[in-house]
Amino acid sequence: MIRLDFADPSETGKALAVAAEVVATGGVVLIPTESYYGLGVDPSRREAVERVFALKGRPADLALPVVCSDWDQVDSLVSIAAAHRPKLSRIWPGALTVVASCRVPLAATTSATLAVRIPGHAMLRTLLYRVGPLTATSANRHGEPACVAADAALESLVGAPDLVLDGGELAGGRASTLIDLSKGEPREIRPGPVIWDEPFDFEKWVLPEG
Repeated sequence: MIRLDFADPSETGKALAVAAEVVATGGVVLIPTESYYGLGVDPSRREAVERVFALKGRPADLALPVVCSDWDQVDSLVSIAAAHRPKLSRIWPGALTVVASCRVPLAATTSATLAVRIPGHAMLRTLLYRVGPLTATSANRHGEPACVAADAALESLVGAPDLVLDGGELAGGRASTLIDLSKGEPREIRPGPVIWDEPFDFEKWVLPEG
């Protein structure tokens, strides 16, 4: 297992290069988000996805959420109706995950839908821009609390990832709001920091980057 500093800007280049190689070869990366640590792999690679399930002890019928750097990556994976795009463009990057219809089959989900978001963590978005979309399920054993520290995540997991990108202690808090947009009218699956039905207030609902 390799461990690299992902909080020091002077180490960014090395961390991105190593992460790109690990992802390209089907490896698993422990990644920081704006709230908790997650497990990142190429969502199209079945063996990599299966390793994530094994590391978490997660039931195989539970799909893995995916994070994207920008709208181009989102649109390469899922279809989002035009009516929802202006609101999402005001919220993203931020703590809102949406379920939408897949454009292409992915190992990360066994259904025709996928949960995606653009995270409010600038360094993570830089990584995603470099390597492409990644899974971002929380880095902890299934049923245990999500972790704000890399060491806690490593202790919780069943095994070790190939690469740890240590972003220091994260903010924690509520998991991202989860909204289903796959059937037309938005339906809240999990409440979180963003309130979909209220007028959007950037200062109140979007978590700070970091």
